[in-house]
Amino acid sequence: MKVMQGLKYSKDHEWVKIEGNKAYIGITDYAQHSLGDIVFVEIPEVGKQLNSGDVLSVVESVKAASDVYTPVSGKIVEVNQSLGDSPEKINEDPYGCWIAAIEISNPSEIDTLMEPDDYERFCKEEE
Repeated sequence: MKVMQGLKYSKDHEWVKIEGNKAYIGITDYAQHSLGDIVFVEIPEVGKQLNSGDVLSVVESVKAASDVYTPVSGKIVEVNQSLGDSPEKINEDPYGCWIAAIEISNPSEIDTLMEPDDYERFCKEEE
């Protein structure tokens, strides 16, 4: 299992990359590995307002469909349209494939996310 430094992590296995007031959100290597071959990614709607814990997207694999939750509140300002045509990119490079970028409305929520070392321990406990 690969865990990237410089990112934050949620207990629902999303990664978050903070750039200014934007949070780029994707699913972790642990999540893509658990799901198996990903065959569909629901592209969220730009402009949609979400609260932390709301469903951001749905990822479907040959094994199951899984909700992707937003770990931070805010408005969706960008989406990764390329995942609509090539959802398998998440299997190939989970940390290079963000699903959506959210303009953060409550920066204090970032402090509730895990650092890489904490996330790695969290995953080992789940196994």
